[in-house]
Amino acid sequence: MRIAVAMSGGVDSSVAAALLLEQGHDVIGVTMKIYDYSSITPGQWLESSCCNLEAINDAQKVAQCLGIPHYVIDFRTEFETTVIKNFIDEYLQGRTPNPCILCNKVIKLGLLLEKSQQYFKAEALATGHYAKVVYNDGKKRFTIAKGVSKEKDQSYVLWSLNQQTLARIQLPLGSYSKNQVRAIAKKYNLHIAQKHESFEICFIHDNNYEQFLKHRIPSLEQRVFGGEIIYKGNVVGTHRGYPFYTIGQRRNIGAYGKKMYVTNIDWKLNRIEIGPEEALYHKGLIAGNVNWVGIDGCTNSLQGFAKVRYKDEPTQATLTTSDSGKIHIIFETPKRAITPGQSVVFYDKNDEILCGGIIETIVD
Repeated sequence: MRIAVAMSGGVDSSVAAALLLEQGHDVIGVTMKIYDYSSITPGQWLESSCCNLEAINDAQKVAQCLGIPHYVIDFRTEFETTVIKNFIDEYLQGRTPNPCILCNKVIKLGLLLEKSQQYFKAEALATGHYAKVVYNDGKKRFTIAKGVSKEKDQSYVLWSLNQQTLARIQLPLGSYSKNQVRAIAKKYNLHIAQKHESFEICFIHDNNYEQFLKHRIPSLEQRVFGGEIIYKGNVVGTHRGYPFYTIGQRRNIGAYGKKMYVTNIDWKLNRIEIGPEEALYHKGLIAGNVNWVGIDGCTNSLQGFAKVRYKDEPTQATLTTSDSGKIHIIFETPKRAITPGQSVVFYDKNDEILCGGIIETIVD
């Protein structure tokens, strides 16, 4: 097959390209240019940022070493109007988004797949995600399964992909550990074999999203500064502005003689509510924007395991659906820091994704 590989300049996507070459495929390297690096936020970009100019240069060097062509495709406008706009809008409505999920759906495994087929006649697009695409003959459906490496599994960020996309992507690293991937990179003499990993949002310097929001909305700090901090219905202090807080946060809420956390955000009133650790635990949630992956919907209840953030440990839960198409998930044991705007992903006992959605409401 002719396969385009989304190369970020990191070790994972580089080894994905190398593995596909070993399998005899006709491989093309493609890298996305998704923003103007100097205009996002001030500051020196880290080496590990997955999409900066240095990363593009690294991808080009890897492609040259592997002997494959490499192209850069400009998606700056699309990334700005979808991923960055959504990121800002979500924080302004008191939610905490995960931009990687929207980027995977719309940009990386949406537009990049489309353009790779259009420009290069690629039959598939591959990425360096640690996950697997699985086809079930009985159900006649594709689904996404966890990678064999529990520590590196990235199936959580792929839940929004539809059947048409899953039929045209490949994930070569699903059966490998990070140490094995680095060993393969070393075998190919790739200069990025020991490159640091990127753990943060690519367009947020030093993971400082507060600085990013202030830079993009100069009047924001003045508009939201001084809102009320509420504890047990009483005003106990003021805060820096509701967009600069997330559920479970401890920093910048003041001292109260014991550990306190943000437990709720009221963006309309510019209020945050705080409470002790036990106040972060809830029995369930309601999620919208649901995408059914391993099955084509649900009319009864489902038993499975749910994650509410990327590094979360899956918890046994029961799922039901409403007439509006939303999913209701009740956990066997209360879940900590369920956060509106984040994704909930529901797995079956075989570690395959049944569905996912965006958390809207916490259920007590």
